[in-house]
Amino acid sequence: MMLLINAAVFQVAWFRSVIGGAQQIPWIGPLAVVVAVAIHLRFARKPFEEVLLILSCALLGASFDSVLVAAGWVTYTSGLFSNYMAPYWIISMWMLFGTTLNVSMRWLRGKPRLAAFFGLYGGPAAYIAGQALGGIVLSNQVAALVALAIGWAVMMPILMWLSEILDGMPGRRRNWIAERS
Repeated sequence: MMLLINAAVFQVAWFRSVIGGAQQIPWIGPLAVVVAVAIHLRFARKPFEEVLLILSCALLGASFDSVLVAAGWVTYTSGLFSNYMAPYWIISMWMLFGTTLNVSMRWLRGKPRLAAFFGLYGGPAAYIAGQALGGIVLSNQVAALVALAIGWAVMMPILMWLSEILDGMPGRRRNWIAERS
């Protein structure tokens, strides 16, 4: 049941974020993400670990998307802090993505090649969908898609590894300390 709730809440907040960005009401996305994170943390066994994972995801994503913006490969029309940084609604979407790592994306754990493959195709697909909805523009389509594919292929195994360490959700959990002893 938690898997279905996680996936449904993610989809609703994702669409609200992108459409809000497209309609020049970028604050709608972060508002939806706050609700999604609150729902996620309600189910958490260790909320602090989940918050650390969500913030780590936001930091990594903000850095990655800001490089794409600074390079001129991806542009946004609303919610910008500066012309060289990802907008705040995109950063909040990275937080939203962080809520999936220990629930609906859990199946990718311990499978770095599969996680990389998933990132290689899934990352760019999400941006193409965002462009189709009008939330983003892939200014240099080829460069953007190549960068997105490579970036997501690298980030997904890292995020899945991080999700194992910062797992605050109920369910099976690896004991990293015992494994290292």
